This record gives sequence, structure tokens and C-alpha cells, in this order.
Amino acid sequence: MDEPGGRMNSEFMPEPHRVFLVLDRNYGPALIALSEKGPVWIVDTPENRKVAQQIWKANSEASHLEGVTTFKFVESSSSDDMLTNEFETIDLHHGSYSADPPYTVLEVIGARLTEKVKAELARFGFNQFIETADGFRALRSMDP
Repeated sequence: MDEPGGRMNSEFMPEPHRVFLVLDRNYGPALIALSEKGPVWIVDTPENRKVAQQIWKANSEASHLEGVTTFKFVESSSSDDMLTNEFETIDLHHGSYSADPPYTVLEVIGARLTEKVKAELARFGFNQFIETADGFRALRSMDP
């Protein structure tokens, strides 16, 4: 329902489901605060894994839709390569086949928005991109 002045009443608008993808190999302690905002996929480095293990121990009941997931990567990989190599798995876990509602926002930390990344995300319906201080945000609609 519209409020006076033509604004949408945000009380009835659900928050978009979002997933964080951290490609920063030294993100470490910042992961604690980020994990409270939503599900996080993070590169598996000693520093990141140490914090992830603390979160897993403190939140042993968390599901894949709300917890922290680490993933392996080839040490010589660029951020673009890590994203394109892991993204299909992320989409499978948080997309329409596994989540209700499926995620519509991907927050990427530790990577720049490149044409290669845009092309990969476009394959999954992401068509809006916003650069941020730490990376970028990609958005898609899940309307039928």
C-alpha cells in the first residue's frame, strides 16, 4: 500500500535475500560481524578459516542458508577466477532450487567489477551492478 506522497510502505516489503562472497584472503576478524548480516562464502586461507571455525563452534545449528562456508582455490587464482570458479556452486545453494526465497543480491568483497565477472553473473540473471568501497553488489529480479 502506498503512503501519502506516493512512497511505498516498507513495512510490507520483504528484505531481499542476500549472500556475501568474500575473496579477500586476509579478511579474518571482519568475518564475525559480516556473518551476522547473512550467509557468507569466503576463500579458505589460514586466517579466514581460523575465524570461520570460531563462528562454526559458536553457531553449530546454522544451516547453509545462514552460516559461513569456506571454499578452496588455487593459490595463483585472481579474484575474477575465484568468483567464476565458485559462483555456480553458490547459486545452486542459495538460488531457487535450494532457498525460498532465493537470493537476489550478491555482495562481493575483495574483488573489482570486471567485464569477465559481469558476464559470469549475467548468466545467472544478475543485471544491476553497483561498485562499493570493498568490491561490488550485484542484483537480480526473481519475478516470474
